[in-house]
Amino acid sequence: MQTKNVMIVGVGGQGSLLASKLLGKLLLTKGYDIKVSEVHGMSQRGGSVVTYVRFGDKVYSPIIDKGEADFIVSFEMLEAARYTEFLKPGGKIIANTQQINPMPVITGAQEYPEALSEKIKAAGIDLVAVDALSLAEEAGSAKAVNIVLMGILSKYFDFTEDEWNKAIESSVPPKFLELNKKAFALGKAIE
Repeated sequence: MQTKNVMIVGVGGQGSLLASKLLGKLLLTKGYDIKVSEVHGMSQRGGSVVTYVRFGDKVYSPIIDKGEADFIVSFEMLEAARYTEFLKPGGKIIANTQQINPMPVITGAQEYPEALSEKIKAAGIDLVAVDALSLAEEAGSAKAVNIVLMGILSKYFDFTEDEWNKAIESSVPPKFLELNKKAFALGKAIE
């Protein structure tokens, strides 16, 4: 199979590394050659974080270049806008509509851009924008935004819900298992 590329972008502390780990575990169980890399970002809360997940018959590099991402999963709208040039023609962005102000906005040096969803769509990009924070809170924790977004992403992959649930079971502590399965199901149910 041709190599597929998924970028997971967000802000430190949102769980993008757990999301890439979950996706990576699922892909490994399906026999794909896979490369996962946190290419750049800040591990502390607030910094931009980017993780690349590449899979196929044979993958030689973990890096996704501009114009190569089949999917960009974004935990925050400004991060979605920041990485649109990495999306390939016909690719899709799955984004949480949540707004997290970066430091220049917090300090008053800049303003958070308005109408990002509309601007992304106006550029001809296939965008699925969802209030994943509300769904995560419905599942039981605001920290489950990452799993809600994985639930949405799952609709574009040919893996069973049971396979996804097994990946969740091997990625999260048992005490958070039911919460995360509920968050995944809420994301998957999005039309």
